[in-house]
Amino acid sequence: MTILGMNFTKIDVEKKGAMKGKVSINNNVTIKEVSVIDISMGSAKQKVLKFDFEFSSKYEPSFGHINLLGDLVFMAGDEKKTKELADAWKKDKKMPPEVMTPVMNSILSKSNMEAIVLSREINLPPPLPMPKISGQNKDQQYIG
Repeated sequence: MTILGMNFTKIDVEKKGAMKGKVSINNNVTIKEVSVIDISMGSAKQKVLKFDFEFSSKYEPSFGHINLLGDLVFMAGDEKKTKELADAWKKDKKMPPEVMTPVMNSILSKSNMEAIVLSREINLPPPLPMPKISGQNKDQQYIG
């Protein structure tokens, strides 16, 4: 099982006005569709799964958003396994953890990085808390 690639098909970023008061940021990832597609691997064709997804960051009160649509291509192994996974998705919109874990981690990783860059470009707070250095308490001293 291998992730072959991922790309964004639509990027929508909007800042509606100045921030006022406390800001709440809600991030969400949704798998919209899973389909079987053919890709060329040398001279042969291979059936793989294509996951269509949406990543969104909503800023509350409603003063901005980041929406990313895209797809991820996943090779499940042989054609039989690919068909089984696609049928399972069509039946109850679920995938086994050994498939969804790497798929969701890849989507989150790339989408979060893109959302951070986009938020900087239009002066929105980053959708993830950034690491901060705090001053060390004088009572705490290094003992080595």
